[in-house]
Amino acid sequence: MTTNFKSRFWKTSQYFVGLFILLFVFRLIYGYVATDPNTSSDYSGNFFSSINNLRKNYASEKISLKGDMQVASNMASNQKFEKTASIKTKTSEFEKDEKLLKSKTKSYNAVIQYEQNLGQKGSRQIHLLIGVNPAQFDSFYLDIQTIGVVKATEITKVDKTNEYRQLNAKKTSIEKTLQSLNDLKSKGGQITDFVALNDKILEIEEKAQELGVELGNFDTENEFCTVKMSIYEGATEQGVSFIHRVKVALEWTIKYFATIIVSVFFVTLTIFLLLLIADKLNIISAIKNKLDE
Repeated sequence: MTTNFKSRFWKTSQYFVGLFILLFVFRLIYGYVATDPNTSSDYSGNFFSSINNLRKNYASEKISLKGDMQVASNMASNQKFEKTASIKTKTSEFEKDEKLLKSKTKSYNAVIQYEQNLGQKGSRQIHLLIGVNPAQFDSFYLDIQTIGVVKATEITKVDKTNEYRQLNAKKTSIEKTLQSLNDLKSKGGQITDFVALNDKILEIEEKAQELGVELGNFDTENEFCTVKMSIYEGATEQGVSFIHRVKVALEWTIKYFATIIVSVFFVTLTIFLLLLIADKLNIISAIKNKLDE
């Protein structure tokens, strides 16, 4: 009897010890795998997306044309594109890294086209839109990633060749329309017709000026790639040590292991009491006799 009790006790103890170890290992692994949602939420938004009328930078490169020479001769020799890099970084030395960024910008002959400073000391932000020579873009992009602790990066390249061609076609159409209207202006007619014609000419000239501004962004001397740089001030995050992870996992395991043990105890006790009451009331015997009949 004593031997059976000891055997059952040790066997049951092994199950509980195994459960404790399983819970501990699960929580320890979870601590490495799980990500803290607060670490990424500060940098998930795009500051520049909420600002309108930012300067557009376009660059160009030669297209190697193959095949039918007649088709090739009708195509523009340059591909127009918009290349943009976005970098978000965090630093505990805000003023030092701000000066370093502007120093690097100057050393690469890049141009700060937009600057916005936000926040109070301790939680400051600076957002810069930098125009970079296409030949220097990759080097500059990699170099400024040494500033602070980089939290997010992204590069996008959008082909703008068709848009450039459409603008040129639209420009040609407007110039022809304007020429036709000016020819009509030289002919005689009623004053009301002359005034209406003059208003139309002014309207077309205004559209031509707006189109000229858009096409001016594609001029060779204005060719840049864009770097959107955001620096956030804040203490650099410290890595979680293994000892701390073990401590957290152990605390969690003890808490939930004790909850499971207490739950099992009360469930077992409840079942035992129900069976005891049923036996006292001869419910089990009644049910057995009913089944035997």
